Amino acid sequence: MTESSVVMERIRQCLQAELNPSLMELSDDSARHAGHRQQATHGGGHFCLIIASEQFLGQGKAACHRMVYRALGLMFSEEIHALSINIVEH
Repeated sequence: MTESSVVMERIRQCLQAELNPSLMELSDDSARHAGHRQQATHGGGHFCLIIASEQFLGQGKAACHRMVYRALGLMFSEEIHALSINIVEH
């Protein structure tokens, strides 16, 4: 199992535990950022997330993003450098 796949599994587990999503699609976008100065100095992967959860109902996009950030917590300090989030109704 690659480091990226381990991180992706941890992301899935955290989001499942906190948000119980009805839809979750996660992809590793790190290869598109290889060689960028920030990638070399900050580490962590670049990921894209498409997610739907009943907890998002009635919430604005910013509130939904905050819920995702809270669910992932400390992963942003070392394992996640960037996360593109697409909140969808499902």
